[in-house]
Amino acid sequence: MEILMTGATGFVGSYLRVYLEKKRNTIKTASFRYQTNQSFDFKENAIVHLAGKAHDIKNVSRPSDYYEANFELTKQVFDSFLKSEATVFVYLSSVKAVADNIDGVLTEDIAPNPQTHYGISKRQAEEYLLSKELPLGKRLYILRPCMIHGPGNKGNLNLLYNFVSKNLPWPLGAFDNRRSFLSVENICFVINELLETKEIPNGIYHVADDDSLSTNELIKTIGANLSKKSVIWKVSPFGIKAIARMGDYLSLPLNSERLNKLTENYVVSNSKIKKALKKEFPVATKEGLAITIKSFNKI
Repeated sequence: MEILMTGATGFVGSYLRVYLEKKRNTIKTASFRYQTNQSFDFKENAIVHLAGKAHDIKNVSRPSDYYEANFELTKQVFDSFLKSEATVFVYLSSVKAVADNIDGVLTEDIAPNPQTHYGISKRQAEEYLLSKELPLGKRLYILRPCMIHGPGNKGNLNLLYNFVSKNLPWPLGAFDNRRSFLSVENICFVINELLETKEIPNGIYHVADDDSLSTNELIKTIGANLSKKSVIWKVSPFGIKAIARMGDYLSLPLNSERLNKLTENYVVSNSKIKKALKKEFPVATKEGLAITIKSFNKI
């Protein structure tokens, strides 16, 4: 199969390209940027649209950056797909297109109510894709992954790793939370299955590993993989939040948004996608985390 992939140089794209090539696909890459009145001439069998602007935890991006990269460009790519001979379109959205905070478990049935420019722009793209009538023989899949991790990941998992590897006590033990994670190997597996299997229904699918973990459990998992004893302190949440608010203005390692990401409840259901695939994910939750954790030794 010939596949056109946008965003191939990003974290997910770099893994997905290798994964799909091992499945004997021919991958062509494109570095599209939004321009007015732009269209593309696709000759490939499938389009995997990963390109977009990721959420900026430092809040230095302009709102228009999100809408141009995540909404307007996606419209142009999808319109060109509809006019082409390509039969499959896979769009990488985000769970943040639904909600920034959730109670319980996030399923595809929950009405979207994004609160950030990132989430709103992703949701606008979803709505546009779903508003178009698909020609006979074409398939559309919108994926909403939770936090994706893997070797080379430099996000909050790396921050936690640094605490444990340096024998620093984890001070957020008083926060009780659970959240979902997603191994990059599993998202690559899902995308490949969608490309290969015509019987999978069109639509939106949440993607997450099977199990959710608390941040305290994650700290202990990192410690176990490093053969170190993890130290968890239960410092007053009131004091921690005060420090985080200071970090909003003083560029400290901990700010309110990062604190929220480290301590929020965000459990995502993968039951719909697993039912559609009729297969188990290849990498278990703690197995995938162990692979990521061990990779930090090489960074």
